[in-house]
Amino acid sequence: MSLFISRTPYRISFFGGGSDYPEWYKQNGGSVLSTTIDKYCYLTCRFQPTFFEKKHRIVWSYIEKIDTIAEILHPAVREGLKFLGFNDERGIEIHHQGDLPARTGIGSSSSFSVGLINALTALKGGIISKQDLSEKAIYLERDILKETGGVQDQYAAAYGGFNRIVFNKEGVKILPVMVSENILNKLCSNLILVYSGSSRFSSDVSKSLVNNLSKKEKYLTYMVDQVEKGEKLIKEGKLDEFGNLLDEAWNLKKQLSESITSPEVEELYEQGIKAGALGGKLIGGGSAGFVLFYVPCSKQISFKKALNKFIKIPFKFDYEGSKIIYKDTDNISYVNRVQNQDNNILEFDFQGNISKLSN
Repeated sequence: MSLFISRTPYRISFFGGGSDYPEWYKQNGGSVLSTTIDKYCYLTCRFQPTFFEKKHRIVWSYIEKIDTIAEILHPAVREGLKFLGFNDERGIEIHHQGDLPARTGIGSSSSFSVGLINALTALKGGIISKQDLSEKAIYLERDILKETGGVQDQYAAAYGGFNRIVFNKEGVKILPVMVSENILNKLCSNLILVYSGSSRFSSDVSKSLVNNLSKKEKYLTYMVDQVEKGEKLIKEGKLDEFGNLLDEAWNLKKQLSESITSPEVEELYEQGIKAGALGGKLIGGGSAGFVLFYVPCSKQISFKKALNKFIKIPFKFDYEGSKIIYKDTDNISYVNRVQNQDNNILEFDFQGNISKLSN
């Protein structure tokens, strides 16, 4: 048997969102301040034994049992398998599980793509660097699936950690924020993630943003400047000022597109501020999903009581990024036999490589 499980974190972006769109940063440069959290996307991948009725089995919001990769409904799985060179000579089984709901602004789609490529690469017997993992996930989403969006999520999910990520026409740099664990833990204890109860397709919001980038240069420039300010405040331990800066960032972000927010999000945000939050922002592309609040510990009891109808998600920061957390390749003599359309018998070793071909 050959089976691999990847675990890939979701992310929270504090400042600079929007400047990671290639349409912007290749001309103007960009930067974001973000962290990954201990809420994850899990993907289990294996070669499916031949005695099942259908060759492939893909389990996500649906259970797909099909005979060809071309029939797979999940676009990232279908195109990801093709992209990585898998075919229908051997069955594939993939299971997805997530700690948080999809389409809620925490980078779930990119965590899925990163985790999928990581697990499938391992299934083929390969090892992939975090840089290659990021770039392949971006290629899958933007070039193959033609999704509109930035590129911060893929790097955050692959690398993990609390980072300033810098984008320009020469490439991307991951710069870990060098600060004591004590300060980061204190910052985390002042952050509360609240679920608004709604979701959206981020690509739809991203399209409206991309169409207006040239008209929003002033706001994006301010938002990029906030990245350096936010990092400086953390290093100096001025965490309440960091919370105030989040409020400024949210008000700037809303200037980028009418699709960024919604009446429901605005109502939730106003309730949070009245209940003691110094600042906050909607996570991700906009209009729905999770709202992050900075709430001093002394205000958190009253804050949670005031927002008792909403789900609050406890979390810690993640520092590992996407990784293979389980692999089973003990039975290295495992061989799978498949008869192809030319009536040849193909034998595959435990890594999926053809080890023998006979008539």
